[in-house]
Amino acid sequence: MKHVLDPENHDLDKWLSDHGQPAFRGRQIRKWLFEKRARDFHDMTDLPLPLREQLKGDFSIWTTRIADRSQAGDGTEKLLLDFVDGRSVECVLLRDGQRRSICVSTQVGCAMGCDFCASGLGGVERNLTAGEIVEQMLRLQQLLPNDERLSHIVVMGMGEPLANLDAVLPALQDASSKDGLGISVRRITISTVGLPAAIDRLAKRDSRYHLAVSLHAPNDTLRNRLVPINKKTGLTKTLAAADRYFETSGRRLTFEYVLLAGVNDQPEHAHELAALLRGRTALLNVIPYNRVTGLRYQTPTPAAQRRFREILEQAGLAVKIRQRKGDRISAACGQLRRSAHGV
Repeated sequence: MKHVLDPENHDLDKWLSDHGQPAFRGRQIRKWLFEKRARDFHDMTDLPLPLREQLKGDFSIWTTRIADRSQAGDGTEKLLLDFVDGRSVECVLLRDGQRRSICVSTQVGCAMGCDFCASGLGGVERNLTAGEIVEQMLRLQQLLPNDERLSHIVVMGMGEPLANLDAVLPALQDASSKDGLGISVRRITISTVGLPAAIDRLAKRDSRYHLAVSLHAPNDTLRNRLVPINKKTGLTKTLAAADRYFETSGRRLTFEYVLLAGVNDQPEHAHELAALLRGRTALLNVIPYNRVTGLRYQTPTPAAQRRFREILEQAGLAVKIRQRKGDRISAACGQLRRSAHGV
């Protein structure tokens, strides 16, 4: 059956017209899906019963099964979603004060091969469709009580979003539109390992969203080891593309840097990183490593984290240390996998 959540699927409007239904029925259905959190066509009580039966026969709302749900003491929740083809992804709901943020995946696995990240173990199997990305958003929204709504989206789950732009952008259009989730584009962030050509493509197609570029090293020698795709791109081209995105969008850039004990957290790394980013209107988001079973990396000590931050701030950079959320249920940055207990 057709996936009713797929924003690229215009068959619903045509289907309604072919079945003699007025155009406003499409708006009613979207309101039930995005605002009223309907789980089934039969929940859509202002639609005629025969129409609901017909919709159920021709369209599916859900193409996933919740295979596992886990919750941390800090309020973070993680879902493992199984697709009908046997593949799986994880997505996360984060609670922080009044903020209700979600982290969604864009691929089954990841092809970028970052040496410290669980998501890329085993490579990439396929891109997600736009509908499958939207479905994660609605699955996570349904974890909230009715008086709470999603406030922020970060596209930094499993996969490289810029390697699947043709699905990511239509999904985010549904997230930000008034008849979708209605989340401001200022509260939507796309995270990338840094693909210059794809960053330029994003700037040309839609530069409304915040862009977060993952660096993880202050020089090409170290970054080639930690982020293998850098061998094809290089820091110079990656930063130049980020600068062009800033010029187009006018939004402050975010650079992300996973801090690995004894690898990229030394004072010389901080000084080199400060020199690399000096003069840019950007926020540096420093992420203390979240441990992944089977990988050799360790989290820096609090003292090492403070020393790293102080050097950067003394150089005039805006620095934020990422608060660790969900790490006890393997829901934090770099910990998402394709199953509840491993790859």
